[in-house]
Amino acid sequence: MNPEVLIDLVTQKMPFGKYKGRLYCDLPEYYLVWMHRNGFPAGKSGMLMATMYEIKINGLEYLLKPLRNRPI
Repeated sequence: MNPEVLIDLVTQKMPFGKYKGRLYCDLPEYYLVWMHRNGFPAGKSGMLMATMYEIKINGLEYLLKPLRNRPI
């Protein structure tokens, strides 16, 4: 895994939809599960949502905590 993807999860915001403007790491699990069932969009946004889905369903959110608190 590219470490830049983890940084993107805590710094990039959703560009569309109900959660537009929310950080990818702050997307609710139920929304990511719904997206997983219906298909993630193509491109980087879909890849970030799919990664966040895997992190949340496997209980790995603790990996993002140090990245959220670091200065950019």
